[in-house]
Amino acid sequence: MPNNMQIESNNLKVLEDQLNHEALMNKKFHEVAGMCQDSNLKNLCNQAANVHKQNFTSLKSYLDSHQ
Repeated sequence: MPNNMQIESNNLKVLEDQLNHEALMNKKFHEVAGMCQDSNLKNLCNQAANVHKQNFTSLKSYLDSHQ
């Protein structure tokens, strides 16, 4: 698909939902990490938050490349 092709509206809705999900999961894992006393669990939560941040960034880049 060339970069200048627009994304269909139903696919835009899916991307929007997934972007919202990734942002929420990033926020929630950061919140939980802040509550953790155990350093291993805190690190695991921070790693999960970073994965969701990377997913968000990748999806956003994809979306931006098609506008």
